[in-house]
Amino acid sequence: MGAYDNLQVYYGDIHNHCNIGYGHGSIEDAFRNARMQLDFACVTVHGHWGDLPDGEAHLAPIVDFHEMGFERTRAMWPQLVSAVNANHVPDEFVTFLGFEWHSLTYGDHCIYYKKPEGDVIRVRELEELRQELRRIQAAGNDCLLLPHHIGYKTGYRGANWDTYTPEFSPIVEIMSMHGASESAEAPYPYLHTMGPRDGNSLYQHALSQGHVVGVMGSTDHHSGHPGSYGHGRLAAWSTDLTRNGIWEAISQRRTVALTGDNIALKFGLNDAPLGSVLPYAEERVIDVDVVGGGSIDYVDVLHNNQVIHRWNGLQTPADGTPRCVKVHIEVGWAGKNQTIDWDAALEVCDGELVSVEPRFRGHEIVAPQDVEEESYAFSAWQRHSNRVMFQTQTWGNATTTTASTQGICLEIDCNERTTIEGSINGTPVKVDVTDLLVKPRSVYLGAFRTPACYFHRAVDVNRYTANFQLTHHGTGHQRDWYYVRVRQHNNQWAWSSPIWIEARA
Repeated sequence: MGAYDNLQVYYGDIHNHCNIGYGHGSIEDAFRNARMQLDFACVTVHGHWGDLPDGEAHLAPIVDFHEMGFERTRAMWPQLVSAVNANHVPDEFVTFLGFEWHSLTYGDHCIYYKKPEGDVIRVRELEELRQELRRIQAAGNDCLLLPHHIGYKTGYRGANWDTYTPEFSPIVEIMSMHGASESAEAPYPYLHTMGPRDGNSLYQHALSQGHVVGVMGSTDHHSGHPGSYGHGRLAAWSTDLTRNGIWEAISQRRTVALTGDNIALKFGLNDAPLGSVLPYAEERVIDVDVVGGGSIDYVDVLHNNQVIHRWNGLQTPADGTPRCVKVHIEVGWAGKNQTIDWDAALEVCDGELVSVEPRFRGHEIVAPQDVEEESYAFSAWQRHSNRVMFQTQTWGNATTTTASTQGICLEIDCNERTTIEGSINGTPVKVDVTDLLVKPRSVYLGAFRTPACYFHRAVDVNRYTANFQLTHHGTGHQRDWYYVRVRQHNNQWAWSSPIWIEARA
């Protein structure tokens, strides 16, 4: 796809929290976790809430909780700036400086500075905030103002599309630990105490109102773990892994919102990349290329919020010969709230380990707790040729529908003799990859109700990739928009930023 010839996909999380503000875990732990499985990150801190609902008795503890967090941010801001600079390594790991600005009226936003300098802006009105950003940008430091958890009702910290402008806000967050806000039928419903989704706040509604705005995912994780698996991530198609490159990709809406797996989604229209606004053309040639993190269930192409094409599952039958596969290895289970330390060493034998994708989670803590953990950075991994080692921690699944497992995904170039061999917490393991193509395997570390590991069914390259082209025609009566969404069988999703076609002149 020519539109992507000079672009590379990078994965990040630019909305998450640590103990600067009212989260948990040090800024050092947060960046250690980010470097472990991301290409870029911003550890946002809680900065200001201008219309904090003071005076309502039932909200008094929440008001105190936030005000204490804002004071902590004020005191620790220099430490944040220092950490942002210390962890930035161009071409290896990119950092940004930012903070969160709350508002019942206008919805919550995160503010980002391109240069790692600046301060928290404490104003009540959105236009006051934009005026200050204009002043900062005129002085040479570009700014972004990105709405997040947009799906809440307007007036309840959800998006206020009547006051939205694209100035400073090229993309919005449609996936985080709060849930997904693409549409009323989107997966991951809002279950937070802040309330349910509202139709007038959702992303498809914004598109139907004529807004030109792309998408992102973030974790909004509150325990020092940017990129915590399954909460949300941002994929950016950039020229390089630098602040300039990532910033330009976001500004041009070359972004994809993810739930967890690092899905590489290329979407082109008339040879232009996602995020583009194109002049009128009756004929629209749409190209889609997906490299998933697991078996793809379907890929939808949407035009003006309606599905016009669905690519279903396995389009090219496997020929029975093992080749490139992906194997997700997961550890955990055992008793609820039972902390288990994990130490695994695995080797791909008679095959080639092509890539490793860590899928580690952090603790699911938002509210204050009586005792803080000693450290919130407890996972690590290393690769040496065909060997991968990882150390992590699990604490039992909170419910039968809420995973607290940890995992790592191996991409393997294999043949009929390839095996994965090694040990997990001292227990020897040997798994035949050809057998995994047929069925998964579980391994227990002891008797009934002891910790376990799970080798998911291996996914052949035909099942985790999709590539197709279609042609669509428009009438030119209005500006049209197209976007792509991907669903995997493991319920991991991707949503592309749209491409717009202007109305006929």
